Amino acid sequence: MHRNNTKQGLKARLDHMFTDREFFMRSHGQVRFLTISATLQKRVFYSVAAALAFWLIVTLAMMVNQLTVSEERMALAQKEAAVNSTENRVATYKQSIEGVAAELKQRQDVLDQMTEQFVGEPPAASKQGQSDEELSENTRKISAAFPEAAHLAQIEARQILFARRLTSAAIQRTEQAAEAIRKFGLNPDKLAKNSTDAMGGPLIPFFRGKDQHLHPTLERLNLALQRMDALERTLIAIPSGKPSSTGMITSSYGYRRDPFTGGGAMHSGIDFKGPKGQPILAAAGGRVTHAGWKSGYGKAVEITHGNGLMTRYAHLSRIDVAAGQRIEQGIQLGAMGSTGRSTGTHLHFEVRLNGRAINPRPFLEANTDVLKVKAIARQRTKAPGHTQSGTSRG
Repeated sequence: MHRNNTKQGLKARLDHMFTDREFFMRSHGQVRFLTISATLQKRVFYSVAAALAFWLIVTLAMMVNQLTVSEERMALAQKEAAVNSTENRVATYKQSIEGVAAELKQRQDVLDQMTEQFVGEPPAASKQGQSDEELSENTRKISAAFPEAAHLAQIEARQILFARRLTSAAIQRTEQAAEAIRKFGLNPDKLAKNSTDAMGGPLIPFFRGKDQHLHPTLERLNLALQRMDALERTLIAIPSGKPSSTGMITSSYGYRRDPFTGGGAMHSGIDFKGPKGQPILAAAGGRVTHAGWKSGYGKAVEITHGNGLMTRYAHLSRIDVAAGQRIEQGIQLGAMGSTGRSTGTHLHFEVRLNGRAINPRPFLEANTDVLKVKAIARQRTKAPGHTQSGTSRG
């Protein structure tokens, strides 16, 4: 019913638009009348509309056809590029065996440098006589076409295989570090970003030739090792050591009744009760950014660990470190006391992330698996010949 009404309404509008129209012309004193009927006007209108619709359909079909042809051309271009790449590699080997040897030596230098920087020891020698299944397609073709280049091609294949295995190992360690960081209640991606957003230095190209780009396999390895290094250093910087050997907690993190006013208050740390003079230890390595009196906290020490993390040790009776000093986890910072706003001898311990206090309990209750991953990461960063990055060690 509604559809019929719509059709009738549309027909009425068209009838209203197209009515018989009469024109008159005067010529030499005579008047002539020209009548254009509504039927003729409708025929002309429908003809023009049909022509426009046909034109639009043809144009759309041409565009679709052009896109299809473009996609086919792109696919063909990619196939040609793959073929040309293989042919170019073959030509390169054929033109200069010495040039290929120099390229492989540079690649080996990159592998050695990456492994020493991020793993801490020179890479183990690859096994000789890898099977044909482990050689790349290009390597097999080159070996078959140019027997004199077979040895170099096999070296290249072993290098790439070694790089892929090292990449896989780096990704596995990265995932372990990320999971350990999550168990502390922290976001590994945000913390890792903090550790890599301040970088710089003069440009010293690694390669001496014009092409400064790494082989794709080495580029993936480099990215994997960079992320592994960032996350493991982030994990090391997380405070997980106990600041005191005493296990008696007198006040936890969160809401409590203030011991002086009796009113509700936010407690930004954990209080450990113990005897005066009890050693206070660094929960993680870092740099001492405050060592002295701090309003409300009394004698206090603050350690910045990197990635926005900071620990605070308050109400001390004695301070044994100085501002600017770099310390390791477990180093004695001072002795327990009752200075500042305190009702008795105890340690007030805080953990802050980007200036905001967070609950220290997850850091103090880290399980054995998390601590094992952290110990492995710390051992790597302390290995002989290992290059230190900007993140502080723990």
